Amino acid sequence: MVGFTGLGSLPGTDYGAALRMTFDKVPGLPYLPELPARGPWAAMIGRGLGLPSGLPAELAAGEWRLADAPGVDQRRARATWRDDLDRLEEAADGYTGPFKLAVAGPWTLAASLGVAHAGRVLADPGARRDLAQSLADGVGELLADVTRRLPGLDLVLQVDEPSLPAVAAGAVPTPGGFFRHRAVDLPELCRSLRWITAEPARRGLPVATVLHSCAPWDGGWPVAALLDGDATSAGFGALSLDLDQLGSTDWEPLAAAADAGAGLHLGCLPTAGTPRPLGVDAVRRRALVAVERIGPRPEQLVLTPACGLAGWTTTEVSRGFDVLATVAEQVAAELG
Repeated sequence: MVGFTGLGSLPGTDYGAALRMTFDKVPGLPYLPELPARGPWAAMIGRGLGLPSGLPAELAAGEWRLADAPGVDQRRARATWRDDLDRLEEAADGYTGPFKLAVAGPWTLAASLGVAHAGRVLADPGARRDLAQSLADGVGELLADVTRRLPGLDLVLQVDEPSLPAVAAGAVPTPGGFFRHRAVDLPELCRSLRWITAEPARRGLPVATVLHSCAPWDGGWPVAALLDGDATSAGFGALSLDLDQLGSTDWEPLAAAADAGAGLHLGCLPTAGTPRPLGVDAVRRRALVAVERIGPRPEQLVLTPACGLAGWTTTEVSRGFDVLATVAEQVAAELG
């Protein structure tokens, strides 16, 4: 069976309604939504900083940066996580099955988080190591908390890394905008990601892991290094990528990953442009072209929007999930 799901962000500020929508419209893989409209503490970076323990941060002049003590917005981020998990515990009472949690990855946080007198965390190898290890601890605490509250969930952890390709390419601008941060090599990128996918961070829980990015990787995605392999790999069980951002060199390694049994979450529902959403026929064609080139088995395949849906209306989101549901059925039929 071909699955489908959303990626994280949804419109509005009514968290209870957004959470119910993920259970109602995405029953095969519901997820904990992110509502950026609630404030900067509820968007990807602020929400990510609500997890790490021992790394206080503050929001100043529109930029998140490390601080001597947690600022008011970081305290709001942590309180929002607690409230969201309380809502989840109520909404998912009696539910058993897969459920997805999304967190900002260490490299996206490092590229966005400032350090006093030193630019960004990305510029300091020690600071980015500390950030990644602290994030791994925070993710472990999150997974353990959700499992304690709802032991019937089969957790899927999605790590959002929209800045990962830019970090690898040395394309992240310095705060002044005149220079670029030095590129980080692939072994270090994988090492920090593996702290999150490794068993200690997962607290020994059987958590499936997905790396998500809706950005292109210059020169092609290093698929084998990011998936679960030897001790130097990032250790993910699946990749979640925007079809429109894949280059000609990406298809062969993705096909090899499918042959090896990796999961593939394909962003076949465009999130930019109009109309919103595209109709079933257009999305089906996009999905089938990718499936033909990659060759996954139905159980390896999950269809998704290209990116988050915070800029859509609630009606558009609902229709988009309906499109994905229909396309998933049709692709499953094509795959036999």
